[in-house]
Amino acid sequence: MEDCNNSKGEVHANFTQQKNSSARSGICLKSSSSGRSTPQNSPSFQRPHSTLTPRREGKGVAQCYGSNRILLWLLLITLWAYLGFFVQSRWAHDEKEDEFSGFKSRQSVATNSYVEQNQHHDLIARNISLSVNIEQGMNKPIDVALAKKEYGVLPEVKASTRKRRRRPMHVLRGKRRRKHKLESGGLEELEPEIPPRNSTSGFLVGPFGSLEDRILQWSPQGRYETCNTKGDFERLVWSRSFVLIFHELSMTGAPLSMMELATELLSCGASVHAVVLSRKGGLMQELARRQIKVLDDKAYHSFKTAAKADLVIAGSAVCASWIEQYIEHFPVGASKVAWWIMENRREYFDRAKDMLQRVKILIFLSEAQSKQWQKWCEEESIKLRLQPALVPLSVNDELAFVAGIPSTHNTASFSAAIMDERRKLLRDSVRREMGLSDNDMLVMTLSSINRGKGQLFLLESARTIVEDEPLHHDNKKMPVSSDDGQHHDNSSVVAFNNISSTFIKSKQVVSNNNATTAQSLKILIGSVGSKSNKVDYVKGLLRFLAHHSNLSKSVLWTSATTRVASLYSAADVYVINSQGLGETFGRVTIEAMAFGLPVLGTDAGGTQEIVEHNVTGLLHPIGRTGNHVLAEHLRFLLENSFVREKMGIEGRKKMQRMFLKQNMYEKFAEILDMCITPK
Repeated sequence: MEDCNNSKGEVHANFTQQKNSSARSGICLKSSSSGRSTPQNSPSFQRPHSTLTPRREGKGVAQCYGSNRILLWLLLITLWAYLGFFVQSRWAHDEKEDEFSGFKSRQSVATNSYVEQNQHHDLIARNISLSVNIEQGMNKPIDVALAKKEYGVLPEVKASTRKRRRRPMHVLRGKRRRKHKLESGGLEELEPEIPPRNSTSGFLVGPFGSLEDRILQWSPQGRYETCNTKGDFERLVWSRSFVLIFHELSMTGAPLSMMELATELLSCGASVHAVVLSRKGGLMQELARRQIKVLDDKAYHSFKTAAKADLVIAGSAVCASWIEQYIEHFPVGASKVAWWIMENRREYFDRAKDMLQRVKILIFLSEAQSKQWQKWCEEESIKLRLQPALVPLSVNDELAFVAGIPSTHNTASFSAAIMDERRKLLRDSVRREMGLSDNDMLVMTLSSINRGKGQLFLLESARTIVEDEPLHHDNKKMPVSSDDGQHHDNSSVVAFNNISSTFIKSKQVVSNNNATTAQSLKILIGSVGSKSNKVDYVKGLLRFLAHHSNLSKSVLWTSATTRVASLYSAADVYVINSQGLGETFGRVTIEAMAFGLPVLGTDAGGTQEIVEHNVTGLLHPIGRTGNHVLAEHLRFLLENSFVREKMGIEGRKKMQRMFLKQNMYEKFAEILDMCITPK
């Protein structure tokens, strides 16, 4: 018994010693089937049935994934279904199809390269052309090409011709109830055109955006409207939601004013969505640059967004069709519509009259416009919900700053005084690019080229000066063409004929001793490529210039653009020759005054409220009867540069007093307080 115990103790001691030595040598011991411990890598180490059962320690990654094969397939199917739904939903939206296919990015690159071009003394005609044969005195036809081209987009860039895919049922379900036929254009909307490549019609100059950036060393991009945090406007719009209705995106007064309003709302902390009824024009990229969200749908989706907003602001009488359909879907939403009407013609009133009494409030630009629309309302027995408000336009901070007027953009390195000096350098550079000398007086008019703006009357008046024809005054009644739709007798002309002499006598600024040397007259007409241009009217201008070669040598053209600081800097006189009831307000009028330009305008509409006769400019009658007076005013300013400077200074003072940004938004704050503040 003792021997047995001793033998067990020896076995235990040997096993312990062997285990310790194995641990020191890094060899793992495993028990074999015989009960002995052997190293794992030894030949005698084997598990029972090792040929039938795989070892767990040797399980690979592929075997692990193989056991979850069903889960992986379900995951892949889910991702594939989601991707298919995403692609289909993107293609379902018409406006996004080009962007999704990559067209938008290519279009943006091509457009940027086009805008930076600065070709001078050359008129570009591309894309689908309209040929016009102009007969001269020698019966030699001159081919004039008017190109159908959308400004800001190269004609070589074409949208994808891929067939539009069928929309999914969930998209069409809500639209089958009713087809919304929104009228996307105004009364003056035609395809834009470009003057011909013909020296008898003048030269195309600009744009000068790159030249502005290089000389001013300051770009308005990224420095848009800065909110006045101390005013009531910021307090009222903070965290509010607004929907703005654009009737088009042309570079004219109404779309530009709406874009600047949207920018100001965003800078003051509001949420802004834009509904664009017609996307033709050059402002779409500018809206994107200013981070203004444009709704893809101008029908039911825009109605739902407007119904959730605090206020809807429509920026033209052309928006009447959208307002009508919006109220049909959401009748309660009529109390949240403020209608900023910027037209002043009877046809616009007839288009909008059914909706005037349903919206919350009407907003007008001038006293003359407000009185005229209220008169039409009385004739049609239309009773408005509230008394119309008056909100004149203003010069935006960017343009005012370049003009040397203190604004929110003033910094230590970019003061108004420094910018004023650089603007003088810009003037010299632009005039040099235009081929002008110090002895040239540049008369500028910027607007859409159509009958209501009176560019033909301006050319007729300029011809009497360029061709040195005497002004004929008689007591006969002069026939007036149907351009302005009104008749004027010669008494109105007589009243204006003595303006120049009266100004000289009252101000005593010109005498035989200090009279300046007469200058030569140059005319700059814009805006080429504007969506609101009328092709037939432009053809008439070209025929007129083709028959007066001396005048055509003094005519320059410029493209539609938002970079107008260089043009105002280069000009000496501004002419706003609107016909009919006159200009509704005249945004370009106050911009010209900001740059110290005297204004020659028609004695009608908003112009007569802005321009003080014999102080900030000179007024003349509308119609062809006013041509004689306009020609006399041009000749007078041509011969008296001191008078031009004096009028420009007075106009600049009035603009700073009445038409800065804070003046406009103070009036807007009163309207917002009335419309969105709980009573």
